[in-house]
Amino acid sequence: MKFLLALILTVIVLLPSYAQQDILNNADSLAAVGNREEAIKLLTDLPDKDAKVLLKLAKFQQSEGNIKAALENYKQVIQQHPEKVLTMQDYGELLLENGKLELADSIFSNLKESYPENAGFTYRLGLVKEKRKLDTLANRLFFETVSYDFSHQGALYKTSKYQLARGRKHEAIVLAQAGLKKRPKNVSLLSILGQAYMSTFQFDKAIPAFNTIVEEGEASEFVLEKLAKAYRMTNQLPKALETYKQMLDINDMNSAAHSNIGVILMEMDRHKEAREHFYNALFIKNPRVDKEFLNLGLASKEHEDFKEAYRFFKFALEENEENERALLELALTADRYFEDKKSVAEHYQRYLDRYAGKGNSKMIEIAKYRLSELKKEEHFSE
Repeated sequence: MKFLLALILTVIVLLPSYAQQDILNNADSLAAVGNREEAIKLLTDLPDKDAKVLLKLAKFQQSEGNIKAALENYKQVIQQHPEKVLTMQDYGELLLENGKLELADSIFSNLKESYPENAGFTYRLGLVKEKRKLDTLANRLFFETVSYDFSHQGALYKTSKYQLARGRKHEAIVLAQAGLKKRPKNVSLLSILGQAYMSTFQFDKAIPAFNTIVEEGEASEFVLEKLAKAYRMTNQLPKALETYKQMLDINDMNSAAHSNIGVILMEMDRHKEAREHFYNALFIKNPRVDKEFLNLGLASKEHEDFKEAYRFFKFALEENEENERALLELALTADRYFEDKKSVAEHYQRYLDRYAGKGNSKMIEIAKYRLSELKKEEHFSE
């Protein structure tokens, strides 16, 4: 009888936990097929939520962008179970990601106090200090992280970047290389290493670093420019030329790339091609703004500020003497602004001399008609 009673009590105690586990499993299944909202509702409707449920709920809410609710659930778990160190870390990271810096600072400061030589907590506290613009403290914590873990990727990037910015190129190289021993294709560390080699004129060593970045699909204009320069400095002109052309594939308005291509082509005795790239570089550095002046003129004309409109149309023609619309608008504005109709007629004649037979037919028609009217007016005035 006692055994039966004990068995019944055990079943009563365990039954809710089995039911809860079924709900957690169902929530996982829903989330796995993209129904996170239904999973969240399923867990939210549970009357008594233990830490396991609250953490699962927080993860789902975080993935759905409901950060406020996720933070509240993390907070509840930590209040109930302050010994859950990894949960506290997740909570701190979510606070950091969402700009809750003072609270994140408190969380990671407490974790570091409890685990003073933990590289992860030291590094995250450094990130918080960095976000809070406390750069001196942040950098000290990043260097401290490296002292605990000489392969910590984030801290090695921060410290090598710091050393490079302060002209300590050899220290930057040592730190970057330390990280790359563990992760040879860490693009951030490769960039620091390549830049440090360039700064110390070790161009041959910079090439593999930048090439690896390109192979990893991170071929930015910055990286390609450094790689191209390294090729040039090691007299590998065909590779330099190809790399500068890759820069133009990303941004064909890069005047420096056009100019460098021109220089290389000159060195390769390809003068005609070089000239084209020099023209492109010149055009990009000094772009035509005749359209903008034309539009300013049209706007001034609409407001019947003919003096200002005439000035803008002249600017447009100075930028581009082939702007047909600007030349006609100059005549039309002079027609409205000048008292000397002979001068106005000369404006229309100038337009027709340039564009008759090859310009816009409607614009030519307007100019011919108005010139004809002016000649009639001049005839009758005599």
